[in-house]
Amino acid sequence: MKDPAVRNNRMQCLLAMIGASIVSVCVIIGVTMNLVTIYDENFDHMGIRTFCMFTVNSNILAGLSMMFCFPYTIDGLRTGNYHLPDWVVVLMQITVTAVSLTFVVSLCILAPVKGFKLIFSGSRFFLHGICPVVSIVIFCCLINSHLVRIWEAILALIPVLLYAAVYIIMVVVIGEENGGWNDFYGFATRVPLWVSALVILPAAGGVSLLLRLAHNACCLRRRKKDAELYRAVYGGSDLRQVITEMARSQKNEMKVKNPTIPIQMIGYMIENSGSDLNPEEAVRIYFDAWMENG
Repeated sequence: MKDPAVRNNRMQCLLAMIGASIVSVCVIIGVTMNLVTIYDENFDHMGIRTFCMFTVNSNILAGLSMMFCFPYTIDGLRTGNYHLPDWVVVLMQITVTAVSLTFVVSLCILAPVKGFKLIFSGSRFFLHGICPVVSIVIFCCLINSHLVRIWEAILALIPVLLYAAVYIIMVVVIGEENGGWNDFYGFATRVPLWVSALVILPAAGGVSLLLRLAHNACCLRRRKKDAELYRAVYGGSDLRQVITEMARSQKNEMKVKNPTIPIQMIGYMIENSGSDLNPEEAVRIYFDAWMENG
């Protein structure tokens, strides 16, 4: 019988992989549709000019951050030891904030002005709708490796500030008549720039903080459920024997000589089983069991 902790870990890994794949594929579809569309009477920036749009750039960033999950999810499915590095989670906080801002602007500003059917059809169905929504769900519900701190959430303003600087240079400083961009978002001509800044930057910060709140709440809920599982399965058990059998089982299943020690999982087992085993000894037990008989 497969160890329930390993099985639970692999299920989290599989769901994260599926979600990340959906976002990545939808980004590729949406951007490709824009690139091959030479003319659209409702939107000026098609073809190669599509990369002027924050919508496109934010979706590309979100798709790339999701792709960073793949090596760790593949390894997690193989070893039953799924864990994302903190920097990947922080990167996702930044990119999902950017694409969520796109969704909020599309839903609350663009759709009421231009119509919901127009804003959420064609390539925009993917870039304004599917990708942002699925990215939010994945980040908040399926990425449970790291509690995002306040300063990490503030980092999510970086893409917005960088794009704002480029937009001002291309629209205001250079200008369309000199080869720059037209004010397609209307941030400089429809309203004063300072008004746009007072709306967009707080909105981006608010979105980031809300994502952090939802992500951390789901992360803590997942850890609580994992703790309950570990207490139910390992409470009162001889953890030394459990770890030994886990190592042997993993070695037989993976059929490789070099051990992959699930340190975080072992830590949870010790923490929630009431065992007097210390982490150093537990790791040594796992390693010795893996290496026995070659």
